[in-house]
Amino acid sequence: MQMSTNLPGPLATAPFTFESARASGVSANRLRRKDVVHVGRGLYRPSDWSFELEAAARALSAASPGAWISHVTAARLRCQLLPPWLADSTELHLSKPKTLPPVRRKGVMGHTVLAWEDEIELIDGIRISTRSRTWLDLARRLTVSDLVCMGDQIIRIPRPEFEGRTEPFDTLDRLRSLVGRHPNLQGVVRAREVLDLMRVGADSAPESLLRLAMADAGLPEPDLQLALRVGDAVSPTADLGYRHRRLAIQYDGGHHLLDAQALSDRRRDKAFESAGWTVLILHKDDLADGFEKAIGRIKRILRTAWLDHAQASGFADAG
Repeated sequence: MQMSTNLPGPLATAPFTFESARASGVSANRLRRKDVVHVGRGLYRPSDWSFELEAAARALSAASPGAWISHVTAARLRCQLLPPWLADSTELHLSKPKTLPPVRRKGVMGHTVLAWEDEIELIDGIRISTRSRTWLDLARRLTVSDLVCMGDQIIRIPRPEFEGRTEPFDTLDRLRSLVGRHPNLQGVVRAREVLDLMRVGADSAPESLLRLAMADAGLPEPDLQLALRVGDAVSPTADLGYRHRRLAIQYDGGHHLLDAQALSDRRRDKAFESAGWTVLILHKDDLADGFEKAIGRIKRILRTAWLDHAQASGFADAG
C-alpha cells in the first residue's frame, strides 16, 4: 500500500517552521516539493494557502526567536483603531533588539529597536508588542488625529457588561512614562503632542475626530460621556456636550440603525429633551465632511443658548 505524501494537517493549512515540520516527521526533501513554498530562513507555507494575518504572524514569530510582531501587524491583530487605508493591511512587521541581526525576510518589514521587557507580551503563542508600545511605534507613520483616535481607545474606560474587563488598557500617566523611556525614537515628538490631545471618554474614532474638529474651530472643550443626572449610574449620557448650555451631542454610527439600539437612542434623546436640553445627532455624513457643517450648527446653538441666558439674566436684574 502506497503511503500518503500529503502534509500533516496543521502544516497543510497555515505557514510553518522547519522545526515544526521535522517534529511532524516531514523530511527536508519533502519540503522541496511544489506544494510547499520556502518563504524565508526556516519558514514555509503550503503553495495553495490563502493569506491569513494571524497565521502568518504566528509562524513568523515562531521562526524568529528574540523578535516580536509589531507596528501595523500588531495593531491589526489586537483590533486597534487604524485609519481606513491601513485597516485591511496585510503588512508583516517584525521588530528585533539591536543585539540580533537585522530582519532580512522576503515580504517582512523589519525594525531594529530598543524595547523594555514590559513592552512585549506573549499572547496565544505570539510574541507581540503591547497596545501602548504599538501606539508609540506608529507615531512616526500615523497623523496626529489618527494617533489620537488610537490613544483614546487605549485609555477609555471599558463597559464590563459588553467587554468583560473593568480597567482601561493603559492610562495617560503610564503612556507618558513609556514615551519618556524612548526620547530618540522616530515619531516621539508627535507622540508627545498627541498625549496632550488625548482624553478619557471617547468611545469611538468619530467621537475623537469630532472633539479635535471642535478644538480646531476654537470651540470650548466639551465634556465627554456627559450624564443628564450627575451622580446617577443609570442616567442617560451624551457622547459629548456642554452642561452649562444644555447641549447634548450624539454621534450615531452604523450599529445605531438596529431596531433595539434605535429605540434605546430615542429614549435617551427624549430624556435630554424633556429636561430642556438641545440634542444634536450626527452621522457618518457629518464625519465625511470633517464635521464642517456640524461645527457651524454647534456654534449657532451655543450662540443662541448664550443669548437666551444673557436675556434671562437681564430680565432678572431688571426685576
